[in-house]
Amino acid sequence: MRRKSTKHSIPTKYTLLFLTVFCVIVMFVSFTLNLSGGPLNTVAGYVFVPMQKGINTVGNWFLSKADDLKSLRDVMAENKELQEEVDRLTQEINNIKLEQYELENLRELMELDQKYPSYEKVAARVTGSDGGNWFNIFTIDKGSNDGIEKDMNVIAGSGLVGIVIDTGPNYAKVRSIIDDASNVSGMSLSTADRCIINGNLAEMNEHQVIEFSDLKCEDDAVASGEQMVTSHISDKYLEGILIGYVSEIERDANNLTYSGTITPAVDFRHLQEVLVILDKKTIQEEKKEQ
Repeated sequence: MRRKSTKHSIPTKYTLLFLTVFCVIVMFVSFTLNLSGGPLNTVAGYVFVPMQKGINTVGNWFLSKADDLKSLRDVMAENKELQEEVDRLTQEINNIKLEQYELENLRELMELDQKYPSYEKVAARVTGSDGGNWFNIFTIDKGSNDGIEKDMNVIAGSGLVGIVIDTGPNYAKVRSIIDDASNVSGMSLSTADRCIINGNLAEMNEHQVIEFSDLKCEDDAVASGEQMVTSHISDKYLEGILIGYVSEIERDANNLTYSGTITPAVDFRHLQEVLVILDKKTIQEEKKEQ
């Protein structure tokens, strides 16, 4: 029997190792003997040049990706710094706006204080309300410890806010003139004709006005834009405090009186600080009698 011949194959890794060693020897000999041209250079040209180009291409690709990654990290770091700067500047702007708003409120209170110089007052901050869109009943951060008592008048903005209805050592509750349960004896500033001014939250929600009625005056003596103030016959409100401006007026069916609506002088949607007048109406009347 014939024995089958066994074929031996050289593993690929050994082939690559041989070629690498061979190429290194060729390069060494070429540089050592300073051979130019000839078969060695030809072999080197066919073997090393493509290999070098491939290595350079791969190396350049990795360098490019590394540069891109570094640039991306730099951009992300710069964006983070810019965002932090934007957040800081935004906070500063908000603080400045808040300070300006508070300064404006304080300026209004100072002007209001000077408008009624004969009354002693204490400033207070609004700390809560009974809900809804309007400050019709709300709480302030000053109370009996600060000399505040029930039935004291409260002012803000350009005029009358309401009256104190309850007090504690460090708080007080106020009912404003827009509340449905509120009624104030008012009068026209120019004619001194009196009327009754009633709170009306429905009208405030729809038209931002409150109502007045039973105004007795000469024909066309009181017109739209007329200032309405607290009258001298009110049993709780001090005289002459601005309530608001007549927005509409019409003659009643009896042809004797007028009724209409008033735009309040105070912004009852954004109350923050108020002044409580420590003089009460009863005290003022006693002083007049003495």
